[in-house]
Amino acid sequence: MRRIVKKLNMDNVDLERVRVVGSLGSKGRAIARIWPIPRAVSFGFNLGTLYTIELIWERYSLLDDDSRNKVMIHELLHIPGKFSGGLRPHGKKVNQREVNKLFRKMREKEEKEESGSP
Repeated sequence: MRRIVKKLNMDNVDLERVRVVGSLGSKGRAIARIWPIPRAVSFGFNLGTLYTIELIWERYSLLDDDSRNKVMIHELLHIPGKFSGGLRPHGKKVNQREVNKLFRKMREKEEKEESGSP
């Protein structure tokens, strides 16, 4: 997650306030999910905005590296620009086209770095 956020300049994502966890035994079809801390809990305990990205390990672990990166990009896209504690829905800003565009951008940056190009 940290590498992706830095490579894609996702400045809206506060890396100190997002955690990634793995889980086992989910009955759903999801590969990953993102969870914000509910606003009332956040306010009540003075926690600020927090997010957890849950990787459903039975499915996520079977993916190749490119697919894992795309899944993580997808989940990060759900975090709104103002890091407000809400979630962006699937649609204009969270879709496969955006994921693929950002994945290509990340790969291009990595390839430039590997070749020593500025």
